[in-house]
Amino acid sequence: MGFADFFKTFTRERAKEGESPSHWIKCPSCSALMYYKEVIAQHHVCPKCNFHMRIALEDRIEMLCDEGTLIEHDASLEPTDPLTFVDKKSYKKRIEEGKQKTGRASSVLSGECRINGVSTQIVLFNFAFMGGSLGSVEGEKIVRAVNRALEKHQGLVILSTSGGARMQESTYSLMQMAKTSAVLARLSQAKLPFISLLTDPTMGGVSASFAFLGDIIIAEPGAMVGFAGARVIKQTIGADLPEGFQTAEFLLEHGLIDMITPRKEMKKTLGDLLRFFNPYDENPCLLHL
Repeated sequence: MGFADFFKTFTRERAKEGESPSHWIKCPSCSALMYYKEVIAQHHVCPKCNFHMRIALEDRIEMLCDEGTLIEHDASLEPTDPLTFVDKKSYKKRIEEGKQKTGRASSVLSGECRINGVSTQIVLFNFAFMGGSLGSVEGEKIVRAVNRALEKHQGLVILSTSGGARMQESTYSLMQMAKTSAVLARLSQAKLPFISLLTDPTMGGVSASFAFLGDIIIAEPGAMVGFAGARVIKQTIGADLPEGFQTAEFLLEHGLIDMITPRKEMKKTLGDLLRFFNPYDENPCLLHL
């Protein structure tokens, strides 16, 4: 069973439609058959081979945020269509389809929560909305999250899962790379921590900007991270590429990220890092001593 079939089985959208999930699924990596409750209990990680499957935004929130602590901000911000862009469909049509599919107005959720007891600003990309692409609204939400972090002396966590810049907004989208990078410099000057969490996939303009500006850059096991696709790169440079060169493991081996953290350890890891690196934290980590 591939990712698409897995998503059809386990997303909340299917549950809302009243359909019952299949009790057994096949791991996309090792092909092992698993009981679906076992997979869900493992945060959608294969218990046989540790393959990390893509998961829905709501499951990310449940996994990372302390229960009942997430306060969403800027939910009313919606994309416009400044270029009246049309490819196979109009941009307005794609936005509307994204809203219907996810129940949200953009590919980013931003807000404030506690992670293992530590108050933080958090930004989560939603791949189900136009491939988690970065547009003007998404960039603005990140900027506002940074401003709240500065105001409240909190750290910032951005969880990236994105295909990159949103082509339907052209230069407006590309400007978000500079816009988000500039505001993150202010966070650095204030000595407040920014933790960048890379999940599968993190590509294009997202990886070329804020995703690799974190004080600590963490990736999930097996995540695909890069700028352009392997085929495009090979055609451009005319050379064979190392096997798995866009995986988290390859990037860690070559010093481009700081650590790879399994999902079951992610919440504790984020909480510890936020507490350790925030000089304003009321309950400093013992490691400060």
